[in-house]
Amino acid sequence: MIDSNKIIACFGEIVLRLAIPAGELPLQSPRFAVHVGGAEANVAVALAALGHPVRMISAVPEGPIGDAAIGELARYGVDTRSILRRPGRVGLYYHLPGGPARASEVVYDRADSAFAAAEPGEWDWDALLADAGWLHLSGVTPALGQRSADAALDAARTARAAGVGLSFDGNWRGRLWERWDADPATILRAIIGEASLLFGNHRDAALLLGRDFSGDGGERRREAALALLGAFPALDLVASTARHIVAPDRHEIAARIDRRDASCQTEARVIAPIVDRIGTGDAFAAGVLHGLFTDTDIEGAAQKGLALATLKHGLHGDFAPFSPTALAGATAAASDVAR
Repeated sequence: MIDSNKIIACFGEIVLRLAIPAGELPLQSPRFAVHVGGAEANVAVALAALGHPVRMISAVPEGPIGDAAIGELARYGVDTRSILRRPGRVGLYYHLPGGPARASEVVYDRADSAFAAAEPGEWDWDALLADAGWLHLSGVTPALGQRSADAALDAARTARAAGVGLSFDGNWRGRLWERWDADPATILRAIIGEASLLFGNHRDAALLLGRDFSGDGGERRREAALALLGAFPALDLVASTARHIVAPDRHEIAARIDRRDASCQTEARVIAPIVDRIGTGDAFAAGVLHGLFTDTDIEGAAQKGLALATLKHGLHGDFAPFSPTALAGATAAASDVAR
């Protein structure tokens, strides 16, 4: 699907996660665990750790906080030279872990960040994608506001016109969309119309296509995927996961990939105990992309996506910086100590 010597570009906001300690309410104790993240940055780090040449396209504020965010991506091998430095602030989100009878929660503080305030014309897409073979976007970027939505669409259209492959992860963020006068379905349809790979399930399909899918399990996912593939001619593949929450720290997850003439679905994998669920969808996306870039086999790509997502559940922070060896060794069951 991609020349392995070409750059994989990821466009999106780099944010800081301020996590409340598990078992506490906000400010119950005067501390946060701080992690650098962001949907597209998470994918960039994971792919770089797996050995791919990756470029992050973003904007962070001038000063030491922006320096630190850039440094965190760079230490995993991501090319950060295309990250703009501009006035403003870094986007934040607070993660409030759940507990018995209390769901976990994310609270955003991203308005007017250096990235969200950037005008579409600040991104020179012809230059940024000149040597790229692939571009990855997600639904978080257009959810930030009209400027970011326009920039994402410009990037998608430039990529397709230049023959650059495009993946798009739905990543629905209702709390971001509701903050401005947006028509999410119309905005997302325009971007996805340029994509060749969509990470999304039957809920994403319902939003995009304005219809429900009432089947069950794999049949419903296949119906939704075929509807998406029919509605967006440029799409070749739809990848998704199915998660069953057995207990707060015990989930079962299966992965699938659909194309027009075939589909595959993995066996469900039990994941327990769960250390950190944030970023697991981005790890899945990176694992699938890695599989497609190295194998061009949907069964292998689905397995790699599920394996990387599984690994991420056991690691604090937003990133999944696992090596090819770690990915190859990932299994559903715990293994003995490697000595």
